[in-house]
Amino acid sequence: MMNWERIGMTLEQLRIFLCVAEREHMTEAARALHVTQSAVSAAIAALEARHGVRLFHRVGRGIVLTEAGTLFLAEARIILDRVTAAEAMLDDLSGLKRGTLRVVASQTIAAYWLPALLAAFRERFPHIEIVLEIGNTQQVAAHVQAGQSDLGIVEGKVDNPVLAQWPIAQDQLVLVQSTPFDARSCTPKALQKARWIMREQGSGTRSTLDECLRQIGVKPEALREALVLPSNESVRTAVEAGAGIAGLSSLVVAPALAAGTLYAAPVTFGPRVFFGLRHKERYRSHAVEALTDFIAQRSAD
Repeated sequence: MMNWERIGMTLEQLRIFLCVAEREHMTEAARALHVTQSAVSAAIAALEARHGVRLFHRVGRGIVLTEAGTLFLAEARIILDRVTAAEAMLDDLSGLKRGTLRVVASQTIAAYWLPALLAAFRERFPHIEIVLEIGNTQQVAAHVQAGQSDLGIVEGKVDNPVLAQWPIAQDQLVLVQSTPFDARSCTPKALQKARWIMREQGSGTRSTLDECLRQIGVKPEALREALVLPSNESVRTAVEAGAGIAGLSSLVVAPALAAGTLYAAPVTFGPRVFFGLRHKERYRSHAVEALTDFIAQRSAD
């Protein structure tokens, strides 16, 4: 085991501290870092002992950041972000022969649209490791702003002056239910009174649906929400069970429409644009440029 007390603060200690702080759990941090729990505990204890501060409150079986720990967390993130940027710059010098590309995408994109593209990209650049994370649109934007990901892809515009955004592809929302629609059930008045299965606030699907409904004279803030669910799959399953109506990506509902477990309303919405996100001031690696160029080429084909 490393004797942490004999050496100064290390990047490994910072990474361990950051992982523990984000999870507020020693065992989960050890599992995520693929090290022993004793190694994690020793690194945190050495930081606290060396500098004479308590970074975590031990509350029962859990841990919570102290005020000092919260302040140190912000500094640790800045340092590790700079290290990541430096590593990315060195990777670039190898001409895309090695490196890591961190991508974060909203649920529809990550589950239905992006995997095939990433697989094809890896075939072209087999030495570039891709780390994909998933969140709703707000979470993706926060991830990119914090420097935790190099590239974000979301289902709607993000109002954040720190982030550059550009159209990267497009999709379409479809209104679906478990039985065939008739003309009377698709009027604005009927849709306003229908039972709706909705995604959570902050979801790109939710914000796009709200905008589309306003365009056809339906007030999204006054809908009858039977359920609010955190994933496209849970919404689709609830609709298939007859719980109500929903607006979902054509990518999500296509198999169910083909199988006859869902039916589409004769209501046409305009295209929904997928946007790429990156931090305006952070270093943009050759790997990020290669992936965005690859996606643009595939979308144009």
